Amino acid sequence: MLDIEGLERLDPNAPVVMLNLMRFHARSRDGNGSGWDAYLRYSAITVPMIKARGGTLLWTGEAKAVALGPHAGNDWDFVALVHYPSVSAFLDMMTSEAYEREADPHRVNGCAEHVIIATSEAYGKFRTK
Repeated sequence: MLDIEGLERLDPNAPVVMLNLMRFHARSRDGNGSGWDAYLRYSAITVPMIKARGGTLLWTGEAKAVALGPHAGNDWDFVALVHYPSVSAFLDMMTSEAYEREADPHRVNGCAEHVIIATSEAYGKFRTK
């Protein structure tokens, strides 16, 4: 569930990179392929929504192994870094009727767990413009 209250404590105009950690269902909850297939449907819908708000997908990759820290609870399948020009742009997308109607059902059908962590840049080499 989206933590709107926590996000509203952040500077609404500050840029943000969302760290997405995902674990997929073996089968999509709607019976239409795998959890990964449902996530691909979700991505096809959300990437244009992200771009329409000035954001960009910075990086995605398969999570391979826990290199440091507890293994319990950290068996993620996929990781994504998504830049938004502001926290308010992220909130606008996530609370939009189009997101809730068109995209989120695919996310729910595909992801057994999906954690999004709002981050602020301390150092980086990614260029967002």
